[in-house]
Amino acid sequence: MKTQSPFFRSSSAGSWLPAALRLIYFLFLLYLFFSSIELMSAAFKMAGRGFAEQLINTVSDPVAGLILGFVATGIIQSSSTTTTIVVGLVASGALTIELAVPLIMGANIGTTTTNTLVSMGHVTRPAEFQRAFAASTVHDFFNVLAAVTILPIEVAFHPVQRMAVFLEGLFAGAGGLSLASPLKTVVEPLADFVSGAIPHTVPMVVLALATLFFALQQMMKVMRGAILHRMETLFDRVLFRNDAASFTLGMVATASVQSSSATTSLIVPLAGTGVLNLRQIFPYTLGANIGTTITAILASFSTGNPAAVTVALAHLSFNILGIAIYYPLKAIPMWLATKAGAVASRSRKNSATVIMLYVALIFLPLLYVFFS
Repeated sequence: MKTQSPFFRSSSAGSWLPAALRLIYFLFLLYLFFSSIELMSAAFKMAGRGFAEQLINTVSDPVAGLILGFVATGIIQSSSTTTTIVVGLVASGALTIELAVPLIMGANIGTTTTNTLVSMGHVTRPAEFQRAFAASTVHDFFNVLAAVTILPIEVAFHPVQRMAVFLEGLFAGAGGLSLASPLKTVVEPLADFVSGAIPHTVPMVVLALATLFFALQQMMKVMRGAILHRMETLFDRVLFRNDAASFTLGMVATASVQSSSATTSLIVPLAGTGVLNLRQIFPYTLGANIGTTITAILASFSTGNPAAVTVALAHLSFNILGIAIYYPLKAIPMWLATKAGAVASRSRKNSATVIMLYVALIFLPLLYVFFS
């Protein structure tokens, strides 16, 4: 007689709940999950947005621009916000397009730390942690490889800028447009309430991380039951059935909620539990990279400044070029992510080292803000 895999058996925490209540509980946890990301973003912005603007204003060469774009985004945890700041500075004449493009490249790298924090929720299960960490870092590796490859070419030949100028010509005359984020509409009230009750960065970040890991842990318990089996069928046969479907889902979902951190973080637990594999996740993250450019593009339209629109479209152009290069070479970022997952999950010491590294990536810039 064939025994049902433990992977699909209901967890002890959720076995007593009827299916409908498990679904309601899962949706509540999903709300907490997204709210914690919004709260963490709000805390970082409160502490570091002004400092991020100061950093960006100090850019003097392309390499510095790339690094400062990464640091600024690491501080405020939002590539869309960094890009919007850059758009505003270009519109005011405080920053040139040539220096703005490397800043955009750096912003693309800095936004991926949230994914890796989410993967830490699997750290007590080595096999799950290996899959989750690989899924979270494949986005990092793509962004780093794209930036390292394209930056020297951009300095010499300006392909990103030229492509952005061409696209700006197509969009010339576009007025101020806006797109409401349904996700922010739902989670911002709770984040605003907590921000008002706890107007200090460190307690807010601690609360956000505690909520994030609680929601993630409980989601995993529920998902390891019958819900997971149904989701696996849905993802395999519909949403992630091929690369085009995965890419489109990532792009549309991110453009809709205007947060690549939220949409890419959501798939990390699915990778950890084995519902999705790295081959399915990679095109999804590429789509998310395209979707996250929408916010800054809309913001640039509202300025009516051609240079600002060009910078916002440079974000889109950079991602398009990166995809054109590394989608055919996807074996490289996927191999690097797989190796990173294997190393991180090999021992508790390795896992602790990885956790400390990513904590440092988030908190060291903030400490610099406080003591500078």
